[in-house]
Amino acid sequence: MYTLSVLLAVILLMSCSSKFVESQIFFDLPIDTTMQELLAGYDTDGDKRITKDDAPVNKDYRMVSTDGHTVILRNTYYISNLLQELAIAKDGTAPTLHISLCQIQEPPAERISRRIRTQFWDDLTRTIDEEGINRIAGDEKMHDNVQRIYVPYNDSVGIAYFKDVQTRMPKLDVVVLPKDITSDYVKSINDKPGILSLKIENGKGVPFVVPGGRFNEMYGWDSYFEGIGLLLDGRVDLAKAMVDNFCYQIKYYGKILNANRSYYLTRTQPPFLSSFIREVNDAMPVKDPKWLAESLAIAIQEYETVWMGGKRYTSNTGLNRYYADGIGIPPETEPGHFKELLQEYTDKYKLTELEFEQAYKDGTIKDAELDRYFVHDRTLRESGHDTSWRLDNVAADLNCVDVNSLLYKYEKDFEYLIATYFKDGFTGVDGKTYTPQYWAEKADTRKNLMHKYMWDENTHGYFDYNQRTGKRSDFMSATNFFPLWAGLASKEEAAQMVPQLMHELKAQGGFTGSSKASLDKYATGNVQRQWDYPNGWAPHQMVLWKGLIDYGFETEAREMIYRWLWTITQNAVDYNGTIPEKYDVVNATHKVYAEYGNVGTDFAYITRSGFGWMNASYQYGMSLLGDDYIKKLDNLERPESIFKE
Repeated sequence: MYTLSVLLAVILLMSCSSKFVESQIFFDLPIDTTMQELLAGYDTDGDKRITKDDAPVNKDYRMVSTDGHTVILRNTYYISNLLQELAIAKDGTAPTLHISLCQIQEPPAERISRRIRTQFWDDLTRTIDEEGINRIAGDEKMHDNVQRIYVPYNDSVGIAYFKDVQTRMPKLDVVVLPKDITSDYVKSINDKPGILSLKIENGKGVPFVVPGGRFNEMYGWDSYFEGIGLLLDGRVDLAKAMVDNFCYQIKYYGKILNANRSYYLTRTQPPFLSSFIREVNDAMPVKDPKWLAESLAIAIQEYETVWMGGKRYTSNTGLNRYYADGIGIPPETEPGHFKELLQEYTDKYKLTELEFEQAYKDGTIKDAELDRYFVHDRTLRESGHDTSWRLDNVAADLNCVDVNSLLYKYEKDFEYLIATYFKDGFTGVDGKTYTPQYWAEKADTRKNLMHKYMWDENTHGYFDYNQRTGKRSDFMSATNFFPLWAGLASKEEAAQMVPQLMHELKAQGGFTGSSKASLDKYATGNVQRQWDYPNGWAPHQMVLWKGLIDYGFETEAREMIYRWLWTITQNAVDYNGTIPEKYDVVNATHKVYAEYGNVGTDFAYITRSGFGWMNASYQYGMSLLGDDYIKKLDNLERPESIFKE
């Protein structure tokens, strides 16, 4: 018979090694009764989670195994794991949960990665079709409580499909969009919000992954980073489907949308499509030349029309910017978001805030200065960085380092794909034949122009360039280092940039979105911008890791990967498996109090999906870290004990 002391010793270990016979101990637990006991004894704040913030009177939880032995759990992580497994089991029909001690003791990094791979991606998957429509078209963002689908005027397949669905769902409002989608038109439907259709194929919606939480739509750059995680987890099918939906958006909406909601029709997002196509193609076990040709042609179309053929190209520099069309206050923002800004105008016009907003919205009051502010505001939202002091009231004037680095990567990807798979040149949608040399020259031109306008010889780094004033910004942002990811920086530049990156943006739990010095210099008022210091975001981490590795800075990359994964892991251990949208990386906590809060932190019993690009960053980091460091991660070894200054 196993003694209680032996069992307890095993329980206190943060491992579940198969060499322990005790790891084969099993329990048959009544689901409802056990959940009630755990919540009554350990959830002292009543949030239906067991976390380090709870303060139970009795920390010991006793369970009797199937062979009659008493086992004591004294570890909050293990107790919360048990609660989570009970919550999953409750979804089924069995009244009891059959579980092993090994499952309860699953090492945290292994547990997080497994749940991402086997549960989270599926829970985050959506379709815009009859099966998926209730979840999306009737969510909280439809503030007029109407299920509404907008379909492009020239998508005959989509129109026929949704008109047929309407015969079975008479309350569904199917709206066919006009041929010309102007800013005035988009403004006219702001009080009739709806989801935008995506690709219908073989009578079903082509699936996509959403970020999580309140987000039920397909977002632009989120999708690429989610795709990295999907490919690592063997979900080539789902990653390919997301590329197909992007290509649909370009074909029928003219751009990759900020997201497929009606009020996003005038905005795109940071361009990652060429990388997405290339990585999906590389991951395909059997190559599909037809798919590659069609996807490449549409990506080139996006490059030529969205980025090089309109307002997003600035002829005075030969470089690009973000530039979102639209009129007035962005309708998706929460009430009171612009309170501080609008106070000046309510005073000026002697109106209440609501009276002024309504008068401005319906055109009774016109104000050119405020109009220009909202051009910048919509543009910073197009950049994906909503919001940052880097872009506040200036976004549309900037040739940003990030967007030009991403377009350089497009040009290099086009060069590579045509040289590798289309030896005789490649014919695009417009009938033009493209050669690898054409794209190589485009890339070289952009590199030279970026060095001319953006490279600062004094600080040895790339900075956004204000093409209207002719001045280079000095704002230190994670986006300044995108040239490392794109392969644009020379080796000499990289050698100067990396020490700056590690000095300015390295924090306890990962890279900050901006430096503290830039925040102190440019922040006004009490508003905390969520993309700035002290917060860190998954896409920045992933971009910077790859940039460091590609330029041979493996030591720096390993440290920053570990710091980020440790932050995620420690917070998940302490807070019932929480995996949120972002972190305060200075304090290594998910408790972020900036603008929109932190999506993914509000759940009962168990997080069902984590957060899209956070999940991806975990899988990507795990793939790069190595077994020795993963073991340290499982043991929750603090970064400062591993990486000495």
